[in-house]
Amino acid sequence: MSKNTALLIVDVQVYLIEHAFQGHALADRIEKLINRARDLQIPVLYVQHCETEGEFAIGTPTWEIYHTISPQEHEPVIRKFACDSFLDTTLQDELASRGIKQLVIAGLQTEYCIDTTSRRAVSLGYDVTLVEDCHSTLDSPVLKAEQIIAHHNQVLNGFGTENNGIAVKSSDSLFI
Repeated sequence: MSKNTALLIVDVQVYLIEHAFQGHALADRIEKLINRARDLQIPVLYVQHCETEGEFAIGTPTWEIYHTISPQEHEPVIRKFACDSFLDTTLQDELASRGIKQLVIAGLQTEYCIDTTSRRAVSLGYDVTLVEDCHSTLDSPVLKAEQIIAHHNQVLNGFGTENNGIAVKSSDSLFI
């Protein structure tokens, strides 16, 4: 990882950790990833999904970032109202102000915010590392969560342009 790398933690909120496939184990893996990034002084940025009502209504207990992986005081939390972490948010400005060109992405939900944010990052010129064992989702009516995760790891690995793309790597291979 280069010095222009940041770790982007997407939607690691109480509701999703409590309901996602291997949610608590996922939180443990993400916590280790965050701690390694912090030890190496790699910036950690958080994205938090918001809605006007329901599980992600601002201020509700289920909307909160999960307690074991909550941000430190100097780490930004970008609020979003769509699957795309860049859409109508300050994320791109935050990354530009730090000179970030490479994103390491972890969080929830695989087929929504992780997929959309990863693809949009490539479209905006970032290189992306999707952490294969640090994103998750819930079962859908069509596929089990484990299948959705495996499918996205396969489909997104190598997605990109001539200049940048997505590489899918395990958390054990990062920040070493």
